[in-house]
Amino acid sequence: MPSRTDRATPGLRERKKARTRAAIQSHALRLFRDQGYQATTIEQIIHAAEVSETTFFRYFPTKEGVVLQDDLDPLIIEAFHHQPPDLSPVQAIRAAIRHQFDALTPDQRQAIQERTSLIVAEPALRAAMLDQISQATLLLADAIAQRTGRPKDTLAVRTIAGSAIGAMLATLPALADDPHADLPALVDEALAYLEAGLPV
Repeated sequence: MPSRTDRATPGLRERKKARTRAAIQSHALRLFRDQGYQATTIEQIIHAAEVSETTFFRYFPTKEGVVLQDDLDPLIIEAFHHQPPDLSPVQAIRAAIRHQFDALTPDQRQAIQERTSLIVAEPALRAAMLDQISQATLLLADAIAQRTGRPKDTLAVRTIAGSAIGAMLATLPALADDPHADLPALVDEALAYLEAGLPV
């Protein structure tokens, strides 16, 4: 039987990994602010974060990954699963996202805001985001299928997942106009509009 220490180790290890990943992203964002995304190299990020090249690529396969990657999607899905069963899938998605944004620290909120604004501004990041969107849609469709008891490959489930992701993507132009716009409020407003049945 594993000891108490053995059982605790994975949790400690995961927290250490999360801190390292966050530190690398923090230094990268500072460099992007100071000298621009295109002008910043992976080598400069490695030097600023004081990590090895191996460590960097263990967390981020590309420079784009430093901006695009976070732990938010799995946390939102977890919160989605805990929503009351009387909520519709869209209501549950909205509540889960609101819950997860509320749980973020000010620094975490700022980092998400900054990374999202950078994605909007950089064509290379917008292109790289497409694969991430596909993965997020599949993850959400799977969660909706579990909640509703419907197969995840049905058109209804895929449509709900795609509509929710699309509503969130609709907020990006607002960040292009104003990088300091309230991202959580914009996402909630877009999902509220979807929840209301998309009235025109």
